[in-house]
Amino acid sequence: MVSERFSNRVTEMFRIQHPIFAFSNEPRVVAAVSRSGGLGVLGTGTCSSEELDRRLDWLDTEVPGRYGIDILFPVITEELDVGEIERQIPASHREFVDKIVTQLGIGALSDEGRRLYGEGHLLTNRWAAELASVALAHRICAFATALGPVPGDIFSALRERDIKVIGMTGSPGQARRQLAAGADVIVAQGTEAAGHVSDITTMVLVPQVVDAVSPTPVLAAGGIASGRQMAASLALGAEGVWTGSMWLLSQEHGLDAVLRDRLLAASSRDTVRTGALTGKPVRMLRNKWYDLWESDAAPAPLPAPLQGILVRPALSAALEHHVGDAMGTPAGQVVGMMNSVRPVAEMIESMTAECLTALDVAGRQAAREPGKISR
Repeated sequence: MVSERFSNRVTEMFRIQHPIFAFSNEPRVVAAVSRSGGLGVLGTGTCSSEELDRRLDWLDTEVPGRYGIDILFPVITEELDVGEIERQIPASHREFVDKIVTQLGIGALSDEGRRLYGEGHLLTNRWAAELASVALAHRICAFATALGPVPGDIFSALRERDIKVIGMTGSPGQARRQLAAGADVIVAQGTEAAGHVSDITTMVLVPQVVDAVSPTPVLAAGGIASGRQMAASLALGAEGVWTGSMWLLSQEHGLDAVLRDRLLAASSRDTVRTGALTGKPVRMLRNKWYDLWESDAAPAPLPAPLQGILVRPALSAALEHHVGDAMGTPAGQVVGMMNSVRPVAEMIESMTAECLTALDVAGRQAAREPGKISR
């Protein structure tokens, strides 16, 4: 049922109460957001195709047809396998990672860790297509794509199933390319956001993208975790918001205690934009791993997908063994506003109430007669 409080093309398109889209790698968060009137979107960058299938089985039971999925299509199409990739990684880079692993006390990745984290996957369209094939066998209602548009054959399969396509973008040019590829909704993601980001701020980017793709609806992303920021996004011409970092501190996420405490203590200056994770710019919570890659002794990060293949086993092992110095989850600058752990339903209710109040205040200010100041 669409709420009378928020009614626009986005809420109608996805049959949701609130135009809040929540990206999370945790299925419990995705389900809780969808139950609370938003749309949960499952991230796929940290799991194998087998693990993804298990997570989607669970979501099909919990919120059938009421959740989305996000897959990276990096427009790297070479037919490479892990062995071919590994032969392209310089020995000097391997030696540097080995030194970090020893210095930080990172143990070996277990068989369970390999299952959960999909060790060995390639950040290419072929790998993304494998995940898409898994997703198409489940009851998704939205398919979001970042780094590049959905390839034509997958797009046709989505259309046949009436699954809406959401294109993530960081510039007006990228937005036009996503629109030309058939996206139903465009996300304008500013550099404040977590994960793969460009260098344009949300306040500047959103109105440009709205103008570039009109009348296609736009979601604002990057630096959004409150109702006031949601209201600002709507004022810029967006019809909803795409959120991510804020859900790391939801009760349903159950984040590792080390990471949780670091997020709670972090300021907005405690995130960095680095290529040391995947070879493409990623905004993350600063940690010792990042500092070592920024040192004079470090080699330059390799281009994607080489860097990801190089470092992923070590970083996955750090997560598995709770090595805090190497645990640096993607996080946006809004982390400085994330000061408590709360249930998803409470976070949604608080955000929507604050948004409506902010819009009401702005409306009353705009209607105020000149020369009169309300107290």
